[in-house]
Amino acid sequence: MIELLADNNFGDTRDGGLAGPTGLLIIVLLVIGTVLLIRNMNSRLRKLPDSFEPSDVPVSPAIPPVTPPGQDKPQP
Repeated sequence: MIELLADNNFGDTRDGGLAGPTGLLIIVLLVIGTVLLIRNMNSRLRKLPDSFEPSDVPVSPAIPPVTPPGQDKPQP
């Protein structure tokens, strides 16, 4: 009974092993993709201004302005 359980019915597992080269190819492709994404993000971040000035766009009337606690609400 133990010999039946210990028998290798899966064939020769070392024949035609492509797991190593395939895994290496996937890892290399992921590294290349990551490097390209990082370079793209860096170039986009360099194009941004150092600071963003507040725009003169009016605040939406649907959202009331936030007042700090202890102050009176602004008059409309």
